[in-house]
Amino acid sequence: MATSLHNISQYDITTIPDASNMCFGIVVAEWNEEITGALLDGAVKTLEKHGALPENIHIKTVPGSFELIYGAHQMVLHGGYDAVIILGSVIRGETPHFDYICQGVTAGIARLNTTSEIPIIYGLLTTNDLQQALDRCGGKYGNKGDECAIDAIKMAKF
Repeated sequence: MATSLHNISQYDITTIPDASNMCFGIVVAEWNEEITGALLDGAVKTLEKHGALPENIHIKTVPGSFELIYGAHQMVLHGGYDAVIILGSVIRGETPHFDYICQGVTAGIARLNTTSEIPIIYGLLTTNDLQQALDRCGGKYGNKGDECAIDAIKMAKF
């Protein structure tokens, strides 16, 4: 998790298992594409850095963050993946919509994690403003996509 004391893209490379024999599904929301595209780029580059073959990284898009639950569930049911990563960005607005989407996605992914045979990695940025999202998709706090890729590799070996 990104904080003022920790960059999410920094980790001990010696603790990461080899991902060359792993297959990953990534579901990415199209909403806030500037942010989610950067998260996706970070996740893919990090998976490949640790040995994942490009043909073993399958990417599907969904319209928004709420649809990440359905997309992840479909990948679990039909994909043969070692882990699935969800990537999205919800930025607080003037209505309670932010709260409903964030709570719904969090609960849905948590439920999938308790009922699925493979891990689903939570990569939903929930920020108060655009700058906070930019700081966490390749900015001063690193890239949450990198962190999700590392989590996926580690959890696939759990």
